[in-house]
Amino acid sequence: MNQKFMARAIEIATKNVELGAGGPFGAVVVRDGEIIGEGCNSVTSNNDPTAHAEVQAIREACRGLSTFDLSGAEIYTSCEPCPMCLSAIYWARLSKIYFANTKKDAADIEFDDDFIYQEIPKNIQDRSIPMIQMMRSSALSTFELWQKKSDKIKY
Repeated sequence: MNQKFMARAIEIATKNVELGAGGPFGAVVVRDGEIIGEGCNSVTSNNDPTAHAEVQAIREACRGLSTFDLSGAEIYTSCEPCPMCLSAIYWARLSKIYFANTKKDAADIEFDDDFIYQEIPKNIQDRSIPMIQMMRSSALSTFELWQKKSDKIKY
């Protein structure tokens, strides 16, 4: 745990608000005591709903290291990660999450993602966005092709 990394994440979030580039969120990915990726929320400036600070920091770190595996790295984020960012953190194999504001703090300023947490455990037919399965047998052939592939890179 290093306060200078959290201070940097908060600084990025503050600057993002001052510039009007997006929401009040910043994140840094750290490995071996060095920042390897930084990100701020640029959802509105990039017209990209996935451009959250944590995702942006992970993308930068992965590009810089030419890898999709950030094992051994940690993330410092100005706010508790939303479900999407939390998933990205797990997929990137980050080893630890440090956060400042809570998801309740975010909800208090109208960044409420609790509805997503509520949707995840629901049965597919009970979710608010209809999910309709189709063409499974056709899609399974692609999975079979992947399973037989000898030179695949697992992740």
